[in-house]
Amino acid sequence: MIAERRATTIVDVALHARVSQATVSRVLNGKTTVDPAIAARVRQAVTELRYRPSATAQSLVRGRTSTVAMIVPDLENPLFQGILRGVSRSAARDGYRVLVADTAEDAAEERSASLEARRRCDALVLCAPRMPDREFAEVIAASHPVVVVNRAVPESAAASVGVDYASGIRELASHLLGIGHTHVVYLAGPPASTSNAQRLAGLREFRATHPEFRITELAVGSTLDDGYRAAEDALATGASAALAFNDMVALGLLSRLRELDVPVPDRLAVAGFDDVPTARFATPSLTTMSVPRQELGAQAWQRLKALLDGDPAEHAVLFRPRLVVRDSTGRRP
Repeated sequence: MIAERRATTIVDVALHARVSQATVSRVLNGKTTVDPAIAARVRQAVTELRYRPSATAQSLVRGRTSTVAMIVPDLENPLFQGILRGVSRSAARDGYRVLVADTAEDAAEERSASLEARRRCDALVLCAPRMPDREFAEVIAASHPVVVVNRAVPESAAASVGVDYASGIRELASHLLGIGHTHVVYLAGPPASTSNAQRLAGLREFRATHPEFRITELAVGSTLDDGYRAAEDALATGASAALAFNDMVALGLLSRLRELDVPVPDRLAVAGFDDVPTARFATPSLTTMSVPRQELGAQAWQRLKALLDGDPAEHAVLFRPRLVVRDSTGRRP
């Protein structure tokens, strides 16, 4: 039986180079206090012995893990997938990896998940957090460095990036009114969602300046199933158009409307929000507001990296979504 070859250790390198373990450690960690000739001898020993330093040990020496955690409310949502991709790709270029926790829209789970993830990683990305304001402030205070996506932060060391949902929903409402829809049903998102509150605020502002525009609100949710289950209730309102919290809700609604043989947009026009990749391939293709998902993630990482480097938090960034008109909305006969 052939015995497995023992892994080379820092002790082996020290013996081979005829130096102390502390000297090997200083060379491997880039210290310039070691005599150049001795440092060259250590590096030669590392090469000859094919020594690979322990990532865990190096993390302990540096006090960093080169990982960051990202907390999302629903990883099935393509919006959050796109943001995650933007964060991950940008972080990788700086030598960091991203670990992800999905809280499944459970606001009660977010606080503990966030604090536990921060203890294991160098920094935290909170994506569309649902937790109450008091808990949110506690997590921010305990998690520096931290960046928040799609929720405003109080004056603190945290940075933030987000989307101007209020202006986006007003533009969607204006589009619907412009093609003749004066009664719209809004399929509202999760009650704890800040972006849902911003959408509602935008709709109230639009209604205040357009008294002929009537809005009926239905509590629905944020998933495909939520939109699917809401179809009959939406039709019962008598509205000629449905404005969904996001594309997932809109796509679920479209699926159920097809089963019910309800023509879209002739009987009920449908609009979503986010412009997820499947929106343009829906039947009919979905009118929506386009959100720069990956750019949101890239900007979040840029701000988090600045905090990791000890720099102050950069100014907040608020992206304005872009209206994409497709076949699911149209002028009524």
